[in-house]
Amino acid sequence: MVQLSILSGKMAGTSWAARHFPVQIGRSPSADLRADEDGVWDEHLSIEFSPTEGFLVQSHSEAIVSLNGEAVSRKALRNGDLIELGALKLQFWLGAALPGASGASELLVWLGIAAVSASQIALMWWLPK
Repeated sequence: MVQLSILSGKMAGTSWAARHFPVQIGRSPSADLRADEDGVWDEHLSIEFSPTEGFLVQSHSEAIVSLNGEAVSRKALRNGDLIELGALKLQFWLGAALPGASGASELLVWLGIAAVSASQIALMWWLPK
């Protein structure tokens, strides 16, 4: 699970967990993480996931984003990185996956596999007769 610790601004001291990717951050009401802070654009940045590159921070258009004090437009994120956009400071964390979060869906998959296997065995028993 990806967590963003909010270090400054109106929501300072809180954490926000990403539930899907890409994550949009900005002032816009449609942003996943809405940040109504000085210097933050409506669509300021996104955090994306790439299977080959990992988690990436991507600034939108001409928005200024700083990663660990260095201005970037697109760069891979590492655990503990500090992201700055306008007056907002966020810290990127890879949190532990929630245990049992997918327990019900995993159970349904196993039940489906068992049902298909049982029907194939029953079909093999019934066909030769």
